[in-house]
Amino acid sequence: MTFVYVEDAVRNHPRTLKVIEKLKPSQVIPIERYGEVFNRKSQHFRLQKLGPSFILAKKHGTHVYPTPPSFGIGAKNNYYFSHLLNCPFDCRYCFLQGMYRSASFVLFVNFEDFQNAILDKLSEEKATFFSGYDGDSLAMEPKTGFLSEFLPFFRNHPLAELELRTKSISIRELLTQESFPNCVVAFSLSPQPLIQELEKKTPPLSKRLEAIQKLQQAGWNIGLRFDPIIDCENFHSHYTDFFQDVFKVIDDERLHSASLGSFRLPKPVMKEMKRLKPQDPLLALSQEDKRIQEKLLFCQKELFKYIDRRKLFVCAEESL
Repeated sequence: MTFVYVEDAVRNHPRTLKVIEKLKPSQVIPIERYGEVFNRKSQHFRLQKLGPSFILAKKHGTHVYPTPPSFGIGAKNNYYFSHLLNCPFDCRYCFLQGMYRSASFVLFVNFEDFQNAILDKLSEEKATFFSGYDGDSLAMEPKTGFLSEFLPFFRNHPLAELELRTKSISIRELLTQESFPNCVVAFSLSPQPLIQELEKKTPPLSKRLEAIQKLQQAGWNIGLRFDPIIDCENFHSHYTDFFQDVFKVIDDERLHSASLGSFRLPKPVMKEMKRLKPQDPLLALSQEDKRIQEKLLFCQKELFKYIDRRKLFVCAEESL
């Protein structure tokens, strides 16, 4: 890591010092607010993706947001939070490239403020808190120390359910801690041909399934996220074989939930992604396309061969 930008407000924060020690940058550059680097004009997301910088900052304002009404995995109340912006992976369908001007990573080091905001949302009913929408929950763990701070926090608050959404196989920290029932490690999965074509820099399907096996053996609840389902040549055979491979590995007793969704984006994000990659045929797909809806129905029927209907959740809303 060549450069690390650090907000003045968190320059001496203990977590800042820990992260800098792990990153070992050649230069630490002080800044007043992260937006002066992250949001400046005339940046090129695709070029920055080749060598992103790291920004350490303090999150102000709202820390926890409600999810869309139909989004969830069983709880009545659902929220998401983002301690990290951007992701080391480079999936062609990822909405981050249409949302942010910069591909640099932003880590908000004031974890304690996120935790206080989560506590403010808790009542006598279970609520799910989703991590991993603005950045993969596990991929940057060796640098951020996110799990070591948040797993004990959620363990102590059983009405708060944590979902860790990931494509990563960075599970070492999870295996060093004892599992607990209100945490779900949710892996985004796709057929291997689509991983090779669309999910650059991500681990192959076989490695993700190996990670799932290890976590199940250690007692962790597992979520399967078949989202997005992508239309492609030989769709039916690809997805039929894919589901068979996945459920050869899955222990039904440790399967918390599965979700299914099409490729979907908010209109402003789609517009920006088309500007960056005008020739990408993937961006011509629409979740309203009758063909896509038929593919979703096919996948739903296939999944019912393997899992209880009550464990499958179909996500039809736009991305967060």
